Amino acid sequence: MTTTEQLSALSSILTQGDLHSLFQPIISLSERRILGYEALSRGPSNSPLHSPIALFAVARQAGRLSELEIACRQSACRRFNDQKLPGLLFLNVSPESLLEAAHQPGRTLQLLQDFGIPPSQVVIELTEQTPIDDFQLLQTALHHYRAMGFSIALDDLGAGYSSLRLWSELRPDYVKIDRHFIDGIHQDALKREFVGSILQIAKASRAQVIAEGIELPEELAVLTEMGVDLVQGYLLCRPQEHPPRDARTLMPRQDSTAVVLNDEASDLSALLNDQPAVGRDTPTATVLEAFRRQANLNSLAVLDEQGQPCGIVHRHSLSDALLKPFATDLFARKPISRLMSDDFLAVEMSQSLQQVSRLITSRARQRIEEDFIITLNGGYLGLGRVIDVLKLITELKIQQARYANPLTLLPGNVPIQQCLTRLLQQQRESVICYVDIDSFKPFNDIYGYGRGDEVLLCLAQCLNDRVDPSRDFVGHIGGDDFLLVLGPEDWCKRLNQLLDDFQSQCRRFYRSEHLEAGCFVAPNRQGVRQEFPLLSLSIGVVHLHPEACPAIDASQLAEMASQAKHHAKNVPGYSVHVIDSLAVAEPEGARLMGQR
Repeated sequence: MTTTEQLSALSSILTQGDLHSLFQPIISLSERRILGYEALSRGPSNSPLHSPIALFAVARQAGRLSELEIACRQSACRRFNDQKLPGLLFLNVSPESLLEAAHQPGRTLQLLQDFGIPPSQVVIELTEQTPIDDFQLLQTALHHYRAMGFSIALDDLGAGYSSLRLWSELRPDYVKIDRHFIDGIHQDALKREFVGSILQIAKASRAQVIAEGIELPEELAVLTEMGVDLVQGYLLCRPQEHPPRDARTLMPRQDSTAVVLNDEASDLSALLNDQPAVGRDTPTATVLEAFRRQANLNSLAVLDEQGQPCGIVHRHSLSDALLKPFATDLFARKPISRLMSDDFLAVEMSQSLQQVSRLITSRARQRIEEDFIITLNGGYLGLGRVIDVLKLITELKIQQARYANPLTLLPGNVPIQQCLTRLLQQQRESVICYVDIDSFKPFNDIYGYGRGDEVLLCLAQCLNDRVDPSRDFVGHIGGDDFLLVLGPEDWCKRLNQLLDDFQSQCRRFYRSEHLEAGCFVAPNRQGVRQEFPLLSLSIGVVHLHPEACPAIDASQLAEMASQAKHHAKNVPGYSVHVIDSLAVAEPEGARLMGQR
């Protein structure tokens, strides 16, 4: 398609208003509701400008970006209003379009007035594609949007030329993390560090973080564990002309078969209070009487016709509402749905204490005396108390500190034993890796224990970088011995990456002459000077199958891993030795994966 034909197609689209608006929901995990919808535009389905990338690129080239964006906003507002969609409307705006000479201030507000959408329901989402040099003019334009009552979102954080500066200067209400940092986050420690930093900055700047582009359950699990509450992506819902309204139908079911390896991943049974709930049509007088009869009842969940939570009534909130003159007489016969709060926290029974704690602390409105709702596959189970979560988290942290290795702070022998026991109870296929550093004692003798501790910390970091925090486990047995538990899918690749990481990281610990020689000389255990190769890893692996779990206990499993490690250490250099749990009694059950 020639440039002339592209410009002609664009003119036709703008003249006829031939644009399609799709909507993708943004979901609040803590509240299990749709916060709002991002409006996304497409050209005519039979046009080469159907793709938004091609459509906006041609408009930018033709100097008609502002005109196109206004047309897209008009289409989005019309469709949003026609469907009476709940929540916020996120409208994409290119900062460069605000700086175009053809840009007409006030057009967006006029559109909203035409369709009866209040500015408080709209979020202006800045999508950065090209460098923006005139920060002062951009800042003025954005303050203009804010003065009209719009909220501001910064899209694709980390992808653009100047998004961090935009965040610093514009102080957006919402920040969207670029898809690049979400893709494969469960397998990439650096991406988790980046997202963790974003969460810290967002907390300081009082911005809400939205993770977009989520496509895998593992990505969602890690983001939830990290405390990300607002999510968007194909895993939950693709952009649609007629999007769903109920977030509960979009939430993926919790994987009941997931391996639970950490104490903090235990379920919420210890928090569950089996409290009755009321229907949304229950008269307010009936609810008030229930609070009067039970002095220790702080809250009541309100359920819809399907038995799913739709609100909550807190004792103090109800009392405050009924203290107003004539309020009791006015509301006594009215349904409790008139006074319930639909701003509540609902968590799945399978979520971890750590996840729930992060969700609670991310809700600034949550009072310590308020309760939250516990569900099972979206259905009501009971209530939990915030204070109980805080108590259990405190006890858990104390226990972790008690049994953690003092140098690496990784779980020590007691948590390792508990992990192996849970692993056998769950009867899940897993890979248990006993990791040992070769030549570590003579290295300590030459370089000193301070440098040796640095090596141990280095290995601990390398191990942490190779674990998926939602499924894996890493512990420190003691000295230079570590234990790693991985899923069965790509463990071989991850161990090879671990070997490469450690080999690369260790180079900084050697003196130049040892690095050049590829070895060093130190006394052996008999006091005789001997040449030792540079540090390497020997890894003993037990491939655990479900069928083998009933026949062994945690101590036997640990012994099998230790035996595999001893076999690996008999091979010079980097090596991995694998024992199959089903064939452990047979010589051919053990095999050498390879020497590095």
